[in-house]
Amino acid sequence: MTALVIDRQQISRAALRLAVPLGATLLALLFGLLMIALSGRSVPDAVEAFIDGAIGTPFAFGASVNRAVALALVGFGFIIANRANLTNVGGEGQIAVGGIAATAVALYGGVQDLGLGLAVLLPLLAGALAGAGWGAIAGAMKVRFGTNEVISTLLLGFIALLLVYWSVQSDNLLRQPRNSSATLPESLPIPPSTQLPALTPDPESPLHIGLLLCLLAAIATAVLLQRSSFGLRLRAVGLNELAARRAGMPCDWLLVAALGIAGALGGMAGASMIQGEQYYLKAGFSSGYGFDGLVVGLLSRGSAVGVLAGALFFGFLRSGGISMEISAQVPAALTLVIQGLIVISVAGSVILAERLSGEAK
Repeated sequence: MTALVIDRQQISRAALRLAVPLGATLLALLFGLLMIALSGRSVPDAVEAFIDGAIGTPFAFGASVNRAVALALVGFGFIIANRANLTNVGGEGQIAVGGIAATAVALYGGVQDLGLGLAVLLPLLAGALAGAGWGAIAGAMKVRFGTNEVISTLLLGFIALLLVYWSVQSDNLLRQPRNSSATLPESLPIPPSTQLPALTPDPESPLHIGLLLCLLAAIATAVLLQRSSFGLRLRAVGLNELAARRAGMPCDWLLVAALGIAGALGGMAGASMIQGEQYYLKAGFSSGYGFDGLVVGLLSRGSAVGVLAGALFFGFLRSGGISMEISAQVPAALTLVIQGLIVISVAGSVILAERLSGEAK
């Protein structure tokens, strides 16, 4: 009987933790619809445009999932670093350097004629390595100089964005040959053999195998954090670094490794964006994905499944928001406000759910 009561209490607390965030999200969406109405736009037209842009066609659905893949990879990196009590806010920069590396290898690395999938995998690996190095710089600065990783990863992100700009503006780097004064400052398109293969036979769907890579990354992240000695050591460092040092753990190496892994996943996200949907490098190609991925990681509460759910939600939200702006003339700023309301509502509801479940014990 006691076990039955405990099970019921656990089920009720789990249901409460699920119901409160869902209710908060619906409330934020309703408030967003009210804002659209107050702006003078048609709410039914806006809703229809959102649905069409998010899931209305095979192209829309595939594009939404592809966006979610990049967000999820950044989110996985965030929760790995956060397990060691590190806050990686440099996803935007890690995406940027990953995109630079993937583009350079795809165009000039001599990989386009390689078989066994190497033409695709090597640019992805280059992007991951570039992101790992970029994240490890912040880790080394923290270990060597005590630099706060929030500051270092953020500032390294700005440097990386400027590197993208430099790469596509310089004729000696990745800028395409100038054929006229109208030649845009961007790289050449990467060869088709280096692009991520489609996941479905539907020619209208842009969905690519990055989804499978993302699912593998989710499994690897969950295993690393929950079932590995490395994850246990990260947790020990995150809970009490001084005690971990006294226990003989290589804390410096663990901190650098945590940010390096986070950077590698961010770099892979950048490579997947270039190889999976954009196919050429241009300034601003990362388009805020690093910061959205940060929010996904924050809201996931350290869960790989939570990252996947949040990434899908934000992926559909991005696609639907773009469609609302184009088709229903809903201002882009209003779309961002709605997104912010959802984030605040979900974050606040998590705290509320914890308090309510604590009172129910």
